Amino acid sequence: MTTQNLLTNCQFCSKVSKTNGEDPIGTAKPADTWIIIEMPQPWTKTSLMTHSAMKLAFEAIRQGAKLIPIAIAPDQEYSVPGLARLLHYQRSPSAFAQYDQQEFLVPETLLPQLTAAILHQPEELHRFEPYQQFNHTREMMVCTHGNIDVACSRFGYPIYQKLRQDYAAPSNQTLRVWRCSHFGGHQFAPTLVDLPTGQFWGHLEPDMLDILVQRDRPVTELRQFYRGWSGLTQFEQIVERDLWMQYGWDWLNYKKSGQMLALDTTNEEWNADWADVRLDFTSPDGNVKGSYQARIETCGHVMTLSCSGNEQPLQPVKQYRVTQLTVS
Repeated sequence: MTTQNLLTNCQFCSKVSKTNGEDPIGTAKPADTWIIIEMPQPWTKTSLMTHSAMKLAFEAIRQGAKLIPIAIAPDQEYSVPGLARLLHYQRSPSAFAQYDQQEFLVPETLLPQLTAAILHQPEELHRFEPYQQFNHTREMMVCTHGNIDVACSRFGYPIYQKLRQDYAAPSNQTLRVWRCSHFGGHQFAPTLVDLPTGQFWGHLEPDMLDILVQRDRPVTELRQFYRGWSGLTQFEQIVERDLWMQYGWDWLNYKKSGQMLALDTTNEEWNADWADVRLDFTSPDGNVKGSYQARIETCGHVMTLSCSGNEQPLQPVKQYRVTQLTVS
């Protein structure tokens, strides 16, 4: 059977998920740190795990760091011959609105030393000041990593192309769009990460890209595509979406923090039947402050696939909703 026939007959996990109405909210990976490295394709498990700089990031994860490592493909317009790009995003230890960004263009041989300085030796970062770039760029990372799941390449690449050509190209590099490696949730392909906000998106459709990029229509139109904000944990993300829908686009500039108050202990944490959380927020000027307490409860389940493939069985996944939301 040809590759085309295999793809034609494939049971794509993201099509099953979307058709069955799986809500993507609460599936953003919580992260304190992002390490994003320019790395030629193909991205195999071996090439990623043995890459000199990526290996340091994966070791930090094994040691408990809340870190997301991503590879991005070189781009004819963005890339510089002989140099490799490293993007570093770091959250504030307290409430925050978006991640702090650093960007470096270094010889590839220096990537391990730079990564080690970011992760373990911040006092050594001054050595890389000659390579630091001072751009205030919005970065969109679209997963096209077909080696992990074919849905990501099949559905991710057309979305990447449209964003790259129709939005990034005319932006004078105020927006850059990259093909990137897997960051979780291929059942929501096409999926992307928007930085420096740290928002995850899934089940993307071409006709919703304009509002995602331009932010000029009601944010409620994006509700079904929002996977969550990586500054919060799973159940906090579910509440944060409801508040964002209330406050609109200004919400992106509000400093936010979350706290788990109580949790169902009869199931694994990620599969709990209910949770009580608190979200605190402050407006950019400090004049508006507030706290919300909320209960999240299951509201049924849908059948979905975690991976594409004709032999994969469907599995039930709990769906959640906010049942109480009060100002405290």
